[in-house]
Amino acid sequence: MTTVQVRNYVIPNPLRMCSKAILSKFIFLFVALTISWSAQAAADIKVGQDLFKANCASCHNKNMKDNLTGPALGQLDVNWSKYPRTDLYKWIRSSSAMIAAGHPRATELWGQWKPTVMTPFPALTDEQIESILLYVDGVYKGEYPPKSKEVNATGVKDGAKDTGFSSYIYMALLFILVLLAVVLTRIVTNLNHLVDVKEGKTPAEPKSIYAILTSKKVIGFVIFALIVLGGYTTVQNAVALGRQQGYEPEQPIKFSHALHAGTHKIDCQYCHDGARRSKQSIIPAANTCMNCHRAIKKGSLHGTGELTKIFASIGYNPTTDKYIDNYDKMSQKDIESIYKKWIVSNVEEGDATAAANEQWDEIRKSLTNEQKKNVQGPIEWKLIHKEPDHVYFNHAQHVTAGKVACQQCHGKVEEMEVVKQYASLSMGWCINCHRQTAVKFKDNKYYDDYTRYHQEMKDGKRDKVTVEEIGGLECQKCHY
Repeated sequence: MTTVQVRNYVIPNPLRMCSKAILSKFIFLFVALTISWSAQAAADIKVGQDLFKANCASCHNKNMKDNLTGPALGQLDVNWSKYPRTDLYKWIRSSSAMIAAGHPRATELWGQWKPTVMTPFPALTDEQIESILLYVDGVYKGEYPPKSKEVNATGVKDGAKDTGFSSYIYMALLFILVLLAVVLTRIVTNLNHLVDVKEGKTPAEPKSIYAILTSKKVIGFVIFALIVLGGYTTVQNAVALGRQQGYEPEQPIKFSHALHAGTHKIDCQYCHDGARRSKQSIIPAANTCMNCHRAIKKGSLHGTGELTKIFASIGYNPTTDKYIDNYDKMSQKDIESIYKKWIVSNVEEGDATAAANEQWDEIRKSLTNEQKKNVQGPIEWKLIHKEPDHVYFNHAQHVTAGKVACQQCHGKVEEMEVVKQYASLSMGWCINCHRQTAVKFKDNKYYDDYTRYHQEMKDGKRDKVTVEEIGGLECQKCHY
């Protein structure tokens, strides 16, 4: 069939149109699959575990097999297998939008679980969602956490997924897609050649694969794809800049929150008393530790080893039960002799001198560094939770006025041997909290001015007032 011109309109040859349509659709599929593959390849099951605990565990059963407030998450991939992977991402980020758009799977789930609305998580990246899905799948199949830490003959820990093998599969699929792209381009070129012959034109010889790969269109597409992928990666890394969810540094002193806050039930605000009265929760000074440890001089977990670090930092002599005069002017040699004497007196078995030398080396290592040459002075704890400078956060506003429990932001610290950052502390995480959290109006003088809301609750017109409704989403509240 040749091209026919009618009244200045050109009717394209159907064969040529078909070939171009096939190629354009394949290119779109190739880009979508490449982006999806990048997200899945970057997934980390340990990150997924932390994200699940922070965002999903309050509504979904942790065994992934039984329903809770929300449905069991096992076989989530299977249940969404009829739809593009990106649809699952959209569902997790905003289920309400998917329901409003009439998505079949979203509508089906809403019919089963209404009026319960899934919490939106707009700040989650594709990589983070894939990490959660990897964790969910691992727990559901009983493959995570690993049953054993023994390394088998293949070099993979028993009970763990061979993520390296999965990466090879994805690389092989990517290679096949590229190969298919080249083959389809070659087919399209030959089809166009046949069309030209049929139309009576003098056709050029079909292009070789090398000519196709080095053509302007292919080079242009490669450059475009690199820009898209590079931009996507840059944006994702920029969004994650400074985020340190799961950050768990080793501190200069092995302080167990599980022992102090868990076993001994010491209130968080006893040590972090700034949380109720100021912007910062404050890191407790060594004097706070001494309120207890002037009497308790030997720890239940580490003996004298860790407590002696506190004594050495502030100049307390546990042997005489007195603070040392002019401690800041003493030589390191004299200080060493004082605390080695204390350590030796508490060694019950073995070589006391060797134990004293070992403990003193650890004390010196923990209390000194390149800038701080002497053990005297404040203990340099490593900061875990930190918001960017352009973010305003006030602990007193949340703890005293809002009556927010420490665990809501910091997790179950009373179960942590080593404290880590529990939540992402991202803007999206804060906004979601403000949208969902009910203000504690009852017997709270800080909210007496909201007379209309008090009256509406009294009249039964509403059962709660969220932080969002009292200005919790106003930009200037956090970015002044």
